[in-house]
Amino acid sequence: MSRIARAETARISFATSCRLLLAIAGAASLAACAQAPVGRQKADLAGTGRQAGVERPQKVAALHPRPISRARVPVGQAKQTASHGVASFYSDTQTASGEKFDKNELTAAHPTLPFGTKLRVTDTSSGRFVTVRVNDRGPYIRGRVVDVSPSAAEALGMVDKGITNVRLEVVQ
Repeated sequence: MSRIARAETARISFATSCRLLLAIAGAASLAACAQAPVGRQKADLAGTGRQAGVERPQKVAALHPRPISRARVPVGQAKQTASHGVASFYSDTQTASGEKFDKNELTAAHPTLPFGTKLRVTDTSSGRFVTVRVNDRGPYIRGRVVDVSPSAAEALGMVDKGITNVRLEVVQ
């Protein structure tokens, strides 16, 4: 076989190898996207809106072989702690606690505190504060620590900004 013929054969086999490699990589990426259990979990969580966050711990617990345990603190003996983060305000028609949302009440949504817990929310830039009662779950956006009702947002002076940095303290 001549040198030119060998070079042509090598070029063709290299091109064929590249096509085969691309086909395998494409098939592998499609197979990774087609894993049904993960897709179903995300769809189950996304389809139900605010209620999804309340139901999520049970779904996660069902996936783990060991039970997830959390220390329960009675409402009257809530540990006085402070946390910092971003607050936003929201309006909804129904709360996770079951009561109807009232934009004129000083209420808030917190991901973990028991319903009925009183929180002092202080705007770290202005020093303005308001005491709210937790009656809902949320927020579900990374970095946010609390959602307050529109009347609480007005008391904090954050209606025009939409979000603000706050400090949370459990009052009761």
